[in-house]
Amino acid sequence: MTTSAVTPARQPVRRPAPILELIDVHAAYGRIEVLRGVDLTVPRGAVMALLGANGAGKTTLLRVISGLMPLTSGDIHLAGTHVSNATPDQLTRAGLTMVPEGRGIFPNLTVEENLWLSSYSGPQIEKILTDAYARFPRLKERRRQLAGSLSGGEQQMLSLARALASEPALLLLDELSMGLAPLIVENLYDTVAQIAEQGVSILVVEQFAKSALRVADYAAVMHGGRIVERGEPGEVEGKLNELYFGGAA
Repeated sequence: MTTSAVTPARQPVRRPAPILELIDVHAAYGRIEVLRGVDLTVPRGAVMALLGANGAGKTTLLRVISGLMPLTSGDIHLAGTHVSNATPDQLTRAGLTMVPEGRGIFPNLTVEENLWLSSYSGPQIEKILTDAYARFPRLKERRRQLAGSLSGGEQQMLSLARALASEPALLLLDELSMGLAPLIVENLYDTVAQIAEQGVSILVVEQFAKSALRVADYAAVMHGGRIVERGEPGEVEGKLNELYFGGAA
């Protein structure tokens, strides 16, 4: 008499939690509701472009994610941990860093002093400076210069270098292109792509979509405080044309 082997039950594949997950997020300025039930997922290691016209709610959403503005309802998860009521400092220590709209620098300090202030402890500063100057050689040339006297592109480089000093798992970028010439914007987005290749997940908010879509793995479109389209970059372009140009290509 022969016995047949018992095939072991197949174990389900466990996927890692997304780096960021928003579920039915609402937020308001006083009585004016700005976010109206936002659902958004940013996979680990991905670049997500969040697009839409002025007033769509993009910057407000980043403020809520980064703890600068309270949500009125909904849930936010960072790497699988509920962080809806976390403070900005707690979120930074958990791996989230934001480059705000209009740069995040101290204009009356030198480039090097700005980078020093990115360090929580003295021994870290040498690595911070080495990494910053390797990624942005222009900053090394300007290291003794007041940050407020830098060009707009150089200030944005410094903002990125300061944000990366904390070695974030998730980087939020708000209107990286604001006030900059197209060639400088393209160079900055080349840097964004390089940062993503090093394993940093990125959520980038942009009004001008072309550069962001060029480096994005996924994209979502906001309108009226809601996500109205999501998918791969090529899949959202039709919705963008509809919102910006009334359907014109």
